[in-house]
Amino acid sequence: MGLDGRSAFLKYVRVGQFGTLGNRLVGPFSPGLNVVHGPNESGKTTLAALVEGVLFGWRDGRGGAGAYEPPTGERSGALLFAARPDGEGAGGASPADEGSGGADGGAACEGAPVEAELSRVDEGGLQGDVALVGDIDLATFRTLFSLSGDELRRMRQGTAVTARLLTAGAGTAASPAQALAAVQQRLDVLASRADGSAGSLAALAAEREAAKQAVGEATARMEQQRAHHRELRELEPEQVAMSARLDEATRSVEHGRTARLGLERLAAEERSLGAELASAQAEEAQARQARAQHEAAVGAHLAHLSAAEDASARERLDVLATREAKQEHAVDVARTNHHSSKAAHEALREALAADDAVARARRQRTAKVGVATVLTVAFLLAGVPVFMYGRSLPSLSYMILGGGLVLVALVLAAATLGMLLRPSRRDDVYGARLQDARWVLLQDEKKLAACEEGMAQVRAAIAEELGALGLGAAQGSVRRARVLLDEAKDVRSQMALDAQRQQAAALRARSLQERLAAIAAERAELAERAGVEPGIAPAALDDLIDRKERDRAALRDTAEAVSRRLGELTEELAQAQQSRELDLCKMRYEEAACRLKDAEVEFARLTLARSLLETAIGAWQSKSQPEVYQQASRLLALMTGGRWTQVRVTDAGALEAVDDARVACDVRQLSLGTCQQLYLALRLALLACAGSVGRAIPVLADDILANFDAERRRGAARALAELARTRQVVLLTCHEEVLAALKAVEPQATVLEL
Repeated sequence: MGLDGRSAFLKYVRVGQFGTLGNRLVGPFSPGLNVVHGPNESGKTTLAALVEGVLFGWRDGRGGAGAYEPPTGERSGALLFAARPDGEGAGGASPADEGSGGADGGAACEGAPVEAELSRVDEGGLQGDVALVGDIDLATFRTLFSLSGDELRRMRQGTAVTARLLTAGAGTAASPAQALAAVQQRLDVLASRADGSAGSLAALAAEREAAKQAVGEATARMEQQRAHHRELRELEPEQVAMSARLDEATRSVEHGRTARLGLERLAAEERSLGAELASAQAEEAQARQARAQHEAAVGAHLAHLSAAEDASARERLDVLATREAKQEHAVDVARTNHHSSKAAHEALREALAADDAVARARRQRTAKVGVATVLTVAFLLAGVPVFMYGRSLPSLSYMILGGGLVLVALVLAAATLGMLLRPSRRDDVYGARLQDARWVLLQDEKKLAACEEGMAQVRAAIAEELGALGLGAAQGSVRRARVLLDEAKDVRSQMALDAQRQQAAALRARSLQERLAAIAAERAELAERAGVEPGIAPAALDDLIDRKERDRAALRDTAEAVSRRLGELTEELAQAQQSRELDLCKMRYEEAACRLKDAEVEFARLTLARSLLETAIGAWQSKSQPEVYQQASRLLALMTGGRWTQVRVTDAGALEAVDDARVACDVRQLSLGTCQQLYLALRLALLACAGSVGRAIPVLADDILANFDAERRRGAARALAELARTRQVVLLTCHEEVLAALKAVEPQATVLEL
């Protein structure tokens, strides 16, 4: 559509399905001040939530916010924008509008054609001329463009709320004065020389020196432990020799015992191996038969499908499923659009058929033409005799009077003819709307037919490709094809298990045969280690084992005497080796040095940051701050009737208000109503100073004047009317006194009843 956001305004809000509202067109709105009036639960807050949802996405219901999900169907809505009339400001009225008011205040803009549309259906994205909202985001919209009485009642957190309001137009996230105070506090900590000041540069330097001294003491103790280690190394060769002789005696005894036990074990093992060999051969035959049965169950092709081929087939099935799902989604969207356009067309036709305003306008037009005709005939019948009578006297006065009456009759006749020939704007507008709705219905019907034809083609292609993949048994169903692949995968797993069982049984049989062959060799080896004949009986080894055990006991007594002394030195050195005192001291020293270095770097950075913040605060105080607070002060004085005259920020970044006696007061000490008026003045001031940001987006105010007294309500109404001269303002209220106050200060305001 390409409508310029700086010259656009919201003309209509079309509700598809949203909360309790459905199939409803709200409008037309004017470019200036608009009041949407209706009782409680008439849909005012729902309408404001719909505007936000279309622009920035539907709420999900978390955090206490309503999701406005309709009883049936999907959330949908659209915002229709029109261009401002030539020569008209954001909130002013054209000369033709002077004298209009009340519900007819938007009549001058009603003829403006809709040139742009922004719409959203359920979870879909924003559709239409998105450039209209390209310069704001959801946070800016909620901070500046969406005002509500509940939010103003919660705005009693002082500087935190002020910073959020001011940074919405300035681009910063925190008050520079608060940041400077935090930086200065950290610098004071680093530069402190007081005793016990942890984290200061002086404390870190002292910690580093203490760690350095501890490193020296630990080094001296390490040298003493090295001397003990040299002594230990001198005793180790003797211990090694005694241990070798004792080990040899132990091995000899163990070889004898092992030979006796081994000969008995080998005999028993040889008997059991014969039975195990027969069992392994039978198990191998069973596994071979089971594998053949599993292969026959699914076919050779799927039974021998490789993992790569299976993965490729599944990936292709995913592609086909995605393609089918996308086409099904396209058919669903086309069908939904067709139903919506058909419902809109039928609703428009029914509305036109039931429109009493058209018949009433025609009756009024007929009555006007009748009255004008009667007056024309009356003046003509009176004027001609008078003119003829004056001519017969002769009398110039009677002639002039008669001619004047005849001239008035001719003027009335011309006016009557003009009323008869002038076309009806309402009939033309309704006819054009009905024709547009029919064109949309025809387009949606064509789209639905094309999508259904594409769905049939997609399903035929899927059946053909499944046949090429060897999955013809799925009969064109992607889900059935996946089931076939899963069944084949299970069969392949079973075949793999059968193959493993067959291989394991074969390996086991070969192993048993090899073991039987190795038993004889082991029997000869055991006898050789024990130093006896291979055919010796196990009982004959007992005398040899007793003699070797007595020799080993004598060697053990001698070795224990040497090891006792060596153990004392070893225990002492082991305790020293486990100590990590020197490493810990060195680590503490390095940590202290690093912390000191980091603190020095941080001190330099914070010093630079303090300088930059002081410069930034000076620039803010000399440029941006005066304009915003000057506007806010003027608006607060307007709202409070001069009771509060100024809004300003202290050097510490705190917000305060000044009364007519020039007494400053912190916002936390203000009454609820005055605090709300102060924050409303700040928002209006920011909107006035925001330039061209969000020019096409209306400022939505939901019952923000309900808690004001009559005098301050009139002041706030004047402030809103002043903002409406530069931006479109839509105020929603259920209070008659609020409506009256707005009509009093802005008679040309557009009033829409819900």
